[in-house]
Amino acid sequence: MMISRTVKFGAVVVALASIPSLAFAHTGAGETSGFIHGFGHPISDLDHILAMVMVGVFAAQLGGRALWLVPATFVLVMAFGGALGVMGVPVPFVETGIALSVVVLGAVVALGVKAPVAVAMGLVGLFAVFHGHAHGAEMPDDAGGLAYAAGFMLATALLHVAGIAASLLIGKAGAHGGQVVARSVGGVVVMAGVGLLSGLL
Repeated sequence: MMISRTVKFGAVVVALASIPSLAFAHTGAGETSGFIHGFGHPISDLDHILAMVMVGVFAAQLGGRALWLVPATFVLVMAFGGALGVMGVPVPFVETGIALSVVVLGAVVALGVKAPVAVAMGLVGLFAVFHGHAHGAEMPDDAGGLAYAAGFMLATALLHVAGIAASLLIGKAGAHGGQVVARSVGGVVVMAGVGLLSGLL
């Protein structure tokens, strides 16, 4: 049942995020290029990948409404952060905030934190501003803005779905075994985040 819900959630997210890209796919090189650049940005940096996957794992660990509310909150707030980046509105400590998101989200997974859904949404929303700002600030000048946003939103949503799916598959190993694996992965992500903060990665 849980895997079925995850598949349905993933399909809805992909469909919704694809609407803008489909609308702009045939209107010019700027829009097409924008979508490609936007999609590539979240999956080209280790910090973005680790944080996005951890959001999905965190949502799966919480279960229930958090399974879709937590990732959806991240994507929507990230879009807001992206708009700030495109408009040149400064957000302090963006790179530090992104690296901290890897550490904190990894720690949340490693410790198996069972936060209330609202708290989880607030936490991921805070970090989403930094990730979104970085995406928006690095948008190429010749890219179509909406198509670029659709690209990075879709890539982010897919990374969330990957985290959720991985967590559910790990959980099939059994309650105890699955928790050990998930927490170990979270611990590795924390170490990677510390490496990003210190400039070693």
